[in-house]
Amino acid sequence: GPTLSGWLLLNYSWRALFMVILPFPVIVFTLALFTMRKIFPTRKTSADWLSVALSTIGFGSMLYAFSSVGASSWTAPKVYITLIVGVIFVGLFIWRSLTIENPLLQLRVFTSPIYTLSVIEVAVVNMAMMGAEMVVPLYIQTVRGESAFHSGLILLPGALMMGIMSPITGRIFDRIGARRLAITGMFLLTIGTAFFVTLTETTPIIFITIMYTIRMFGISMVMMPTTTTGMNALPLNLMSHGTSVNNTGRQVFSSMGTAILISVLTNVTNSHMPGKSLLKAAPLAYRDHALSATLSGYHAAFLTATLFALIGLALAFRIKPGNLRRRG
Repeated sequence: GPTLSGWLLLNYSWRALFMVILPFPVIVFTLALFTMRKIFPTRKTSADWLSVALSTIGFGSMLYAFSSVGASSWTAPKVYITLIVGVIFVGLFIWRSLTIENPLLQLRVFTSPIYTLSVIEVAVVNMAMMGAEMVVPLYIQTVRGESAFHSGLILLPGALMMGIMSPITGRIFDRIGARRLAITGMFLLTIGTAFFVTLTETTPIIFITIMYTIRMFGISMVMMPTTTTGMNALPLNLMSHGTSVNNTGRQVFSSMGTAILISVLTNVTNSHMPGKSLLKAAPLAYRDHALSATLSGYHAAFLTATLFALIGLALAFRIKPGNLRRRG
């Protein structure tokens, strides 16, 4: 993804990103229409359109607020107003889901402690993963002066590692369960993220590539096993609701993680920037101070991501040992 996107941005307009992606949903829709079959019993139900409206406005506003922090700040009206609106509407959506007979999203899935723990763990991992995936290319392009394509190439081994390890961790999960996989994966994610706190303007690119790959290796050991363990704790009639909650949580917390790291990066960088008077008096000294301020921002952002990973590591110890079988 990042590699192809970087190449497209280097050679074409940003609109090419969407043109390349467009055929894939069309292909998936066509294949799903003709090849997917029913696995579980289905029944016709009427949609609760008020819940649809509340969730759309609520989660949409929250995602917009988190996505806008990078370009603005937490004190910008379009950020805090839309965030407040989002929280209010999400609260109304939760209240309605708990008070009607057939809710759009069955929040009773959170009565399962195992499922709840898995959702929180995956949310924390997504915050650490997606936030760093945004910050690392920024460092490569702004501090090191590399192109978007080259920053994508640096991230490519990590993506390949995650793709290769996913089926392997699946087989390991079948034998030993999620606990040891999650603990090991979160340890690798923590170590890999902590390395980025020490970045300088001369850190070898190969080291950055290796440590980023280690991060993705750790993530591949956490995401699927933890999610599967949580889903296995639910009865079949709550499976679809559990999947919906998982998907919603990933989107919201991924945006939240990105917003937090970008906000930390921006605020710390701006607070350490030298005054404009130094730019006129000593341009070279201003350049050195500005570079130091920028690196301080990246260090603070990666330190925050490391804290996310440490929280995930602590939560991994709470996962029950063994392979939990699906409930009926």
